[in-house]
Amino acid sequence: MGTARRTGHRSRRAPAAVALAALASAGLAAPEAAAGDGGRGGRDRAAGAGTYANPVSRGFADTFADPAVVRGEDGHWYAFGTTDPLRSGEGTAHSIPVARSADLVHWSYAGDALDGAAPAFADHDAAYWAPDVVRHGGRYWLYFTVTQTTATGARDDSAIGVATAPTPAGPWTVHDEPVVAPRPAAGGEGFAWTFDPAHVVDSDGRRHLYYGSYHGGIWVTGLSDDGTETVGEPVQVATDNRFEGAYAVRRQGWWYLFASSGDCCAGPTTGYSVFVGRSRSVRGPFTDREGVPLTASRTGGTIVLTPNGNRWVGTGHNSVVTDDAGQDWIVYHAIDRARPYLDEPFGVNRRPMLIDRLDWVDGWPVVRGGRGASEGRQRAPYTGPRLPRALPAPEGRPAPRSRPGRRDAAYGDEFERGRLGPGWSWVRRDPAARVAGGRLVWPTQGADLHKENNTAAVLLRDAPDGDYTVETKLTIDLGEHTVRNHQQAGLVAYAGDDRWLRLSHVAIWNTRQTEFGAEQPYAGRVAYGSTTVGPPAGTTWLRLRHTTDPRTGEHRFRAYTSRDGRHWIAGGTWTMPAAERVRIGLVSHGGAGATAEFHHLRVHRP
Repeated sequence: MGTARRTGHRSRRAPAAVALAALASAGLAAPEAAAGDGGRGGRDRAAGAGTYANPVSRGFADTFADPAVVRGEDGHWYAFGTTDPLRSGEGTAHSIPVARSADLVHWSYAGDALDGAAPAFADHDAAYWAPDVVRHGGRYWLYFTVTQTTATGARDDSAIGVATAPTPAGPWTVHDEPVVAPRPAAGGEGFAWTFDPAHVVDSDGRRHLYYGSYHGGIWVTGLSDDGTETVGEPVQVATDNRFEGAYAVRRQGWWYLFASSGDCCAGPTTGYSVFVGRSRSVRGPFTDREGVPLTASRTGGTIVLTPNGNRWVGTGHNSVVTDDAGQDWIVYHAIDRARPYLDEPFGVNRRPMLIDRLDWVDGWPVVRGGRGASEGRQRAPYTGPRLPRALPAPEGRPAPRSRPGRRDAAYGDEFERGRLGPGWSWVRRDPAARVAGGRLVWPTQGADLHKENNTAAVLLRDAPDGDYTVETKLTIDLGEHTVRNHQQAGLVAYAGDDRWLRLSHVAIWNTRQTEFGAEQPYAGRVAYGSTTVGPPAGTTWLRLRHTTDPRTGEHRFRAYTSRDGRHWIAGGTWTMPAAERVRIGLVSHGGAGATAEFHHLRVHRP
């Protein structure tokens, strides 16, 4: 947590700070501040409390992706970001830009860590991504991804580099050998993605490094005492084709492995989200709140942060810091869906840096009690020489659970008549779908509904006005571990072939996931992205809860999944314009070879 999280020990705190930390552990924290300070993020000197509004990087950057934060001996925080231009129109990328702050809210540009200091093994066109920065042994250590090296003579042979400095402001001395060298991919084709380093020190004082991404999975390895070489055999701790952006903290005897999932950079449809698993060992195995391993084919991962329907999408790649009152905060990047690109559409994704309160509820981390990324003014982290005179009122209780309400039979179908009930219509009818044995039996089609490939049949019916929840119970055998792209079945909220939302149980390479995808027109093209909810099972329950924005009338759909029909996991929220006529229904497509059995389609009203 901050620098302390690297060793798993917290510093000593005054009684007020201890009390605040206890509130945080119970999922309680400071209330959100009311608006009215003129957008200045003012500070109450008597109480040491201020306010802020995201993004906190606005003062120095339009984009600042993959932020890693460390506190310096000078009392300031330093944030390190991925190679990108900082401002629209700038054109020139910064080699790991650095920002400085006294309060975690107001940041200023402090230079580039690797300006003129490239490692000797980096190719001339290498970029430096996803840094991690720590204080250890009286020095600061900066681990980073090198996207291209001279080590193999091939392309896309990424590696992990390291630099050290006496202060977070530098000067940085680059080690001229990779810490983790390029690794051949399984099967011998190309290279595994050696991305996203995260350094930790275990309770026994030994150093470890997490690294990896979708192509190859996330691994952990021991490090030499000087932090420049790996030791021992690495262990895979999260499956490939699902996770990247590892970040680990030690808390109350557990190691928590945060990891991001989804496409980081799909503009307005970016569903990037943060998940977590925990283990008693730094080397895993890590399991989620449901007890599902992060290495499973039907992949686990407890949601920490996911798009919530406000302006922010693509909420991911995090680090964690602790303020002077003991409250934990998550620092991450996100995308404003109204301004998703830095300069031109489908160019560099505009990913500013955000910060929000990280609560711990029943031993699991969650952002703002499950409310996700903040859009309005919030109470700021406490950073000052004096602790608050009084504890703030608790606010961070878990977000209230949504209940589906009463069932409205007029909008659903139990599939009990031997045929489809009234009210259904087809887009591109599939004659292979049939009703038998109280189920809609529908083989997955060798067709799709994705950008320009609009060949799959869609089975639809009208949705009721106002708020509602649509649910299905789906049985489908997609196997495990084998590659079966991209067979899937599930729910759809459909306004047209290029504007829809789909919650499905899907095979993605060797994984099986519940994917909540969104497609929409954007800037003359079609954008698609997705986020993930809970782990699927042979039979999985799926729900979409529809509400409308009271100010704009915008449609909001939040995804829920369950493996038993009783215990539900709440996922992300996608939106549709108020003017769209949205119908609800079912899909079964993405590749032939599996059969979906829908037990029912039910609609619940408040």
